[in-house]
Amino acid sequence: MYGDGNGLYLRVGPTLAKSWILRTVVHGKRRDLGLGSAKLVGLAEARENARELRKIARQGGDPAAARNRESLTFKKAAERVHANLLPTWRSEGHAARWMASLEHYAFPTLGDRPIHTINTADALAVLTPIWAEKHDTAQRVKQRMASVFDWAKGAGHYSSENPMNGLEKALPAVKRRVDHMPALAWRALPEFFSELSDRDGISARCLAFIILTASRSKEARLAEWSEINGDVWTIPAERMKRGVDHRVPLSTGSLAELEKVRGLDTDLVFPSANRGPDGRAKPMSDTVFSALTKRMGRTDFTTHGFRSTFRDWCGEAAQVEREVAEAALSHAFGDRVERAYARSDLFGRRRDLMQRWSDYTSGNGAKVLRLAQ
Repeated sequence: MYGDGNGLYLRVGPTLAKSWILRTVVHGKRRDLGLGSAKLVGLAEARENARELRKIARQGGDPAAARNRESLTFKKAAERVHANLLPTWRSEGHAARWMASLEHYAFPTLGDRPIHTINTADALAVLTPIWAEKHDTAQRVKQRMASVFDWAKGAGHYSSENPMNGLEKALPAVKRRVDHMPALAWRALPEFFSELSDRDGISARCLAFIILTASRSKEARLAEWSEINGDVWTIPAERMKRGVDHRVPLSTGSLAELEKVRGLDTDLVFPSANRGPDGRAKPMSDTVFSALTKRMGRTDFTTHGFRSTFRDWCGEAAQVEREVAEAALSHAFGDRVERAYARSDLFGRRRDLMQRWSDYTSGNGAKVLRLAQ
């Protein structure tokens, strides 16, 4: 050990390899901190590094911990946040998209930067090129970057305010245009449903079931026989958008569709024609419905749009109370106070509603005539 002064030493090892060592006191205990190989770090740089670390020790900090914080890059921080959030996400696809958005837009410029050196201007440089052109994507990138900095601040790796806070004031205003999913008009549904009923195939039966239950594609495609008890289908919370169990009263039309597929599989109600490597049934892909409607010569609506068709029918034709229609779609309605007191799922009233919907869809509903006064 050859001393240079102020705790800095040149250490020559048994193999004659030379490295810099800072010998200092941290929290009352002597510590030896390596400053790198003498081949890579010159004397001037070693003295400067030693001075910075001694300053941290004098102020009561831990030089080793501070050095570790400085070596944490934005990419490493994002990977830790992603790993922490992974168990909380229900969708593997969302987990993949979360990281992919940062890999594509943030990592090229910020990935290898020590996170404590990143400021608002750096974050602005990531978002500005995509803020107007890909606004929804930019919003998601912004939220995910904010999560990374929130974690870094809480873990002691970032001492300043989250650089994403207030960033929108420096970005151009974007007029949002809401693009709703195309939906079939409720008056045209009976004719389409009649044509759908004439078609064979598991995808047609599943789509009919989706229409009759006003459910989402994933909720029906992954339905299992164990979830159906008589004329009640209970969709588990993990498959629901709101994260709570949802009971669906099954109409005579829905039950008829189930009878058409009974026996195809012991677990899945609507199994795919393709089996897994182990021979077990697999759920159908969401793309089967677009392929089905394309074969029918219809590309003017989406599968999800049938929920809108149902809601329009409820309001315009059936004149159903708002809370009943929203409960049938498993939507939260009212403000927080109203939801705190309205805890019923209105199952009894929904049972009548879904039977009326089934009758109308299949063309068995009574025609409504406007009478002259």
